Amino acid sequence: MAIQQRWRRGRDRRAVHHPAPPGLARVPGTAPRVAVIGAGIAGLAAATGLAERGVAVDLLEQQDALGGRLAGWSTTLADGSNVTMSRGFHAFFRQYYNLRGLLRRVDPGLDALTGLPDYPLQRAGGATDSFRHVPRTPPWSALGFAALSPTFGWRDLLRIDARAALPLMDVGTPQIYRKLDHVSAVEFLRSVRFPEASQHLAFEVFSRSFFADPAQLSAAELALMFHIYFLGSSEGLLFDVPAEPFPQALWEPLAEYLRGHGVRVRTGTRVTGVRPRGEGFAVACGADGEQNRYDGVVLALDSGGLRSLVGDSPALGDAPWRRRIEGLRQAPPFLVSRLWLDRPVAPHRPGFLGTSGYGPLDNVSVLERWEGEAARWAAEHGGSVVELHAYAVDPAADRTEVQRRALTELHRIYPETTAARVVDQRHVWRADCPMFPVGGYLERPTVGTGHPQLVLAGDCVRSDLPVALMERAATTGFLASNALLAQWGVRGQDLWTVPNGGRSRALRALARLG
Repeated sequence: MAIQQRWRRGRDRRAVHHPAPPGLARVPGTAPRVAVIGAGIAGLAAATGLAERGVAVDLLEQQDALGGRLAGWSTTLADGSNVTMSRGFHAFFRQYYNLRGLLRRVDPGLDALTGLPDYPLQRAGGATDSFRHVPRTPPWSALGFAALSPTFGWRDLLRIDARAALPLMDVGTPQIYRKLDHVSAVEFLRSVRFPEASQHLAFEVFSRSFFADPAQLSAAELALMFHIYFLGSSEGLLFDVPAEPFPQALWEPLAEYLRGHGVRVRTGTRVTGVRPRGEGFAVACGADGEQNRYDGVVLALDSGGLRSLVGDSPALGDAPWRRRIEGLRQAPPFLVSRLWLDRPVAPHRPGFLGTSGYGPLDNVSVLERWEGEAARWAAEHGGSVVELHAYAVDPAADRTEVQRRALTELHRIYPETTAARVVDQRHVWRADCPMFPVGGYLERPTVGTGHPQLVLAGDCVRSDLPVALMERAATTGFLASNALLAQWGVRGQDLWTVPNGGRSRALRALARLG
């Protein structure tokens, strides 16, 4: 266990250790059998936590590949090249202690990840913010960003309503939700009087990481992000990305690890219903309704999948719990466009660029800057592999027009791409990310369900730990496995997070003034 604890740590000496409840190292006697439904990050974490302690696990995934929203699949381009398509760029921040600990099971040195040197954010008009030289230790990180930002002058700093901003000095869960869940991210930023340009370049970019319009997003979620990256952690905004496509770099090795621990990995398996049976559950799979009995179940699905499965499982849970599940909502649609171009993007272009004010376009990635498969294709064809993301798209929008506008904005940002021929392209539209609306925190379901052998995991699940996005998925996956293990007297997985509250006495004292 000491090795796993060390795996959770980054450079921040104030990272918080959350030990698992005490218990046996492994399940005694006959191994209980658990179905983990969903093989995204949350399901993979839950399956790992259970299988390592001797539980017999069936990992059931409807899609043909593991990874959930980070899955990948093969496709053949017009030039005959076989490549991997996915939903693209995801930042593996250094604060993601539990996710990175999961990956270290098969890659102790995290050699499958590579660091990007910067996280530039560009606003229409040319102003660009960079995090390369921003200090990583709070509060100098936030002050350094303000000092180095071309869009955040000292006059702007003086206009800020310091009293309205004080809740940011002491962000902890669940307290921050009591303070700010009743207002939107936009309302909060306006009350603080952050400069408009800085709202776009820093805070709106974070809110759109939730694939949501900041006018619809709870200010508490935005404040939590600010805490995780600026005032709560000294890991900073540096991040890593997989050096190869997701399946090859991450999920195929982890699947082999799980199989080595006795996990039955079943992809292409749709669960059609779950119902209590005695002290356990009957789980139905596939068109023929194949039934299997389990001692425990982990529902590790996205919000839409969870809502659908619970709707098809009328005997699960009581009425208040079912209403919570039914109330889950998904963020608006988003677009991932990947373009294989016949000529290279200029060599000084960054691997990743966040954008604001460029129509629907939210970021641009030049994949050959970090991904081996893309680099090999680019070298062989003398071209580039470019990816465009557009978040929180109006559901009524003409999708073909959104794709065209995103490409037009690419030409505006990187003019050399205007003359490039598109060898081939893939467009992925999805609307399966959770929505965190104003006032929605208390209605979110938690890991516990009221039935001790039925637990939830995923980034839509409420947690009282300071985690978000992929790290929330990994953390709730381990929490779900810990909850089941506790039923059998077994010690689960220790966890790590950024501090859950203001980092210093001075910051906490300032927050109390608000």
